[in-house]
Amino acid sequence: MNKSDLIEAMATNAGISKAAAGKALDAMMKSITGELMTGGRVSLVGFGSFSVSARAARDGRNPQTGATIKIPARKVVKFKAGSELKDSVN
Repeated sequence: MNKSDLIEAMATNAGISKAAAGKALDAMMKSITGELMTGGRVSLVGFGSFSVSARAARDGRNPQTGATIKIPARKVVKFKAGSELKDSVN
């Protein structure tokens, strides 16, 4: 499912127009992104939670040459599925 498929499904399930569903999806994504940018956490009960985690700097290898390279520290987004989502998939 891509973004346009998701918008269509949202519009159908909620009984709203595709334009309204698209605006709602964009607003949701913008809100989640904004909260994660500040280092916060977003929890959607039953669905899951998004959080930001720090990844330390480390050494890696170039697979073509075998040379050691430095991989810088960075922040990564993590998602942990909620119990209802896990149960519905299984």
